[in-house]
Amino acid sequence: MMRLYHDLRAPNPRRVRMFLAEKGLTDQVELVEVSIASHANMTPAFLDKNPLGLVPVLELPDGRTLRESMAICRYLEELHPTPSLFGTDAWSRAQIEQWNRHAELEVLLPVAQVFRNSHAFWQGRLRQAPEFAEIMREHVKVRLAWLDGELATREFLGGDHFTVADITLLCGIDFGKVSAIRIGDDTPNLKRWHQAISARPSAKA
Repeated sequence: MMRLYHDLRAPNPRRVRMFLAEKGLTDQVELVEVSIASHANMTPAFLDKNPLGLVPVLELPDGRTLRESMAICRYLEELHPTPSLFGTDAWSRAQIEQWNRHAELEVLLPVAQVFRNSHAFWQGRLRQAPEFAEIMREHVKVRLAWLDGELATREFLGGDHFTVADITLLCGIDFGKVSAIRIGDDTPNLKRWHQAISARPSAKA
């Protein structure tokens, strides 16, 4: 059986757990919690699996590992192509890649930078830059307004059906809550989208 090393509170492991749930593969992967709060990700045993000390890590039965969330999801998509979450032809795959990258680079990563550079959790763990956190907070606000306009014309982020792009955006937005970043009434289309995606069973993964 494959093993997924993860932290319940971190957004990237959640992306993989949601992907597994949407694929119906949850019972085929053993979850092994690696708590960042207790520094379990920095133990020699875990660093042997990922020298960067990051989660998630997918470990195959033969001992091989994948240690990046989208690489893990792409691997699982290749093994289990239906339901497709990365697209079924050249155009849909390109569109989904585009929107997944937008969600990752314009929302998830900036939200993570706000957290890392302003939250007490990271004090003493890394060098923080509070001013940069505020720059990223403003960046996220602008990008959420942009996404609200995009979602005025379609139900899902990457097109006419649920994809990995929706997973990434949901995890990014939800992770913002720890840094007081939330969707407001000024982005009604994004709010509608968020409520719909949050109601999917996989959102609880």
